[in-house]
Amino acid sequence: MPDQRMNEPVAFLGLGAMGAPMVGHLLAAGCTVRTWVRSAASRETASRLGLTICDSPAEAAAGAGTVFTNVTSTDDVESLLCGPRGVIAGAVPGTLCIDHSTIAPEGARRIAQTLQEAGIDFLDAPVSGGVQGARQASLTIMVGGETAAFDRALPLLRLLGRNVHHVGPNGSGQVAKACNQLIQVATIEAIAEALLFAARQDVAAQSVLDAIATGFAGSRMLDLMGPKMAARDFTAGIEARLHAKDFGLIADSARSVGLHLPVMESVREQLDALMRAGLGADDTSSLLRVLESRQDPA
Repeated sequence: MPDQRMNEPVAFLGLGAMGAPMVGHLLAAGCTVRTWVRSAASRETASRLGLTICDSPAEAAAGAGTVFTNVTSTDDVESLLCGPRGVIAGAVPGTLCIDHSTIAPEGARRIAQTLQEAGIDFLDAPVSGGVQGARQASLTIMVGGETAAFDRALPLLRLLGRNVHHVGPNGSGQVAKACNQLIQVATIEAIAEALLFAARQDVAAQSVLDAIATGFAGSRMLDLMGPKMAARDFTAGIEARLHAKDFGLIADSARSVGLHLPVMESVREQLDALMRAGLGADDTSSLLRVLESRQDPA
């Protein structure tokens, strides 16, 4: 249903593989979108989409009721929102900032506090569903922040995702995303180990996948990653480097609260090995290749 927020200018910072299609959904709903870009590729994307390109994040935020960010790291988000030329320097009190990046929960809480002191609302709202989910507006969005801010953002968030969940206060969205990544990538590692085991027993990978898909081992990850590994198709759906980054965040957060997470630590070591092998731009299904490289000849 149309909402008055569709008539307000919005800013969107981060026009990568996820951000660009998300902006497309906002435009299709009638939003006017402003942006600031750092790279030639992002400038080309902004021009193709017909966005107003500003000279700084502060300028992009000026007059925008809502500011979206979708970048890589905690430092990137903090710089865009709280830096000297950041959103905080141009936004008026009452502006709503929605961050779709995957960052540290501690960082999200710190950013929220800084913005709150300037009268700016903040939601940490990381997403799951990958590029396909962004293109299809079928993302799962995990949101941390004040209830009033969430209610205000909901009409816009529903343009981007089918499943929008208010998890709790600021940082909670990032905690939920960390849990998602932990289960997701641990499952990818388990699939790789299972298919390597099958191969060493001279049983065809696809036959095993067909047999177990409807059992308790069945999962969305098995349906997605199993066939990719069986076909040795390591073209990136989600680049492994991003999962490696996420596991670094999880490890740091776990350490800060005194947690020992043995599965996380083991999978992180496998991801680090994948990165050292120069496979960070490939799909995370490449964990199979890491396992293979570490085996004695059959």
